[in-house]
Amino acid sequence: MLNALRDFLKLDYASGLLLVAMAVLAIIVANSPLASLYGTFIDLPVVIRFGSFEIAKPLLLWINDGLMAVFFFLVGLELKREVMEGELSNPRQMVLPGLAAIGGMAVPALIYVAINWNDPVALQGWAIPAATDIAFALAILGLLGSRVPLALRVFLVTVAIFDDVGAIVIIALFYSGDLSLVALGVAAACLPLLWLMNRRGVAETAPYLLIGAIMWAAMLKSGVHATLAGVLLAMFIPIRVPSREGSPLKDMEHDLHGAVGFGILPLFAFANAGIPLIGIGVEAALHPVPLGIMAGLFLGKQIGIFGFCWLGVRLRLARLPDGMTWPQIYGTAMLCGVGFTMSLFIGSLAFESTGVNLLYDERLGIIAGSLLSGLAGYLVLRLSLPSRAVSGAAGSPA
Repeated sequence: MLNALRDFLKLDYASGLLLVAMAVLAIIVANSPLASLYGTFIDLPVVIRFGSFEIAKPLLLWINDGLMAVFFFLVGLELKREVMEGELSNPRQMVLPGLAAIGGMAVPALIYVAINWNDPVALQGWAIPAATDIAFALAILGLLGSRVPLALRVFLVTVAIFDDVGAIVIIALFYSGDLSLVALGVAAACLPLLWLMNRRGVAETAPYLLIGAIMWAAMLKSGVHATLAGVLLAMFIPIRVPSREGSPLKDMEHDLHGAVGFGILPLFAFANAGIPLIGIGVEAALHPVPLGIMAGLFLGKQIGIFGFCWLGVRLRLARLPDGMTWPQIYGTAMLCGVGFTMSLFIGSLAFESTGVNLLYDERLGIIAGSLLSGLAGYLVLRLSLPSRAVSGAAGSPA
């Protein structure tokens, strides 16, 4: 039993499957006699106080603002490693996934805006269908096993990295509140300290994490979304230090993968996916907000990613990776419509400050659009991939 569990946890897509399970569990609990207990859980008040400094939030916001900062820290570490040594270090390999990510963010947002044009409050959710959930997408891709070419997996991961960068920029520019200059100044003062430690080759992680925690608290009070502190901190973690073997950045990335994949993201899914379905009629399900999100994820992603890739190759700005075909690109574009985690996160930012008791639930559109995209992407890839295992396939031994 223990050996089987260890083997499951080693699978690349295991965390994505756990994410699915926790989302389904949240929906079941929210529509069962345990619904009141679920509401009590996510609304549980949690307070941290040091003298006159106080952070008081319900547990849901501690998860969304606190634990998700750790997720964004891991995203930042992965991004820095890819730029320094990985797929993003070669400019020629960045063009096609870069174009795909632009199309995959722009077209879904435009579809959402077109459907919700006459509602100023609803328009705040324009970025919700622009995101891709890499854990979910890789989980679905992993179900196809060794038939998946390595080039296809690399393409999907690279698109998702660009997508994460776009989401970070969107959050910073469009989903920050009223600014506190004092708190923002404290957060800004942390940056030269982090830079100095990086330049001096400090390899111990504790000083970085301590300053990062101060920067997170300051950004939480500043009005700039606190999760961005995780990305900024990651940029200063050294990838190599002359005085020590190994890589501080890679070590931290390795240590965090399990905690984020099997702890933070499943907890986030459980806390945010609990949609009460009782009493929801056709009118609520077809409200322009969930409808715009569903159309953006399912239609916008495939149109944007496939269309921009085709245009880039047609204009000779990029070329298809060796071993990949257009049907595989199309299936991957569909798979990128699974926007669960980041879409839920942006949705919470988009509507938490409106103060309006809205008659719809954006989570309906996120779950419906992600489900349709995942099923359609899986079927297209299953039909378009080779019937036998390919050399260098995702998940095959190195």
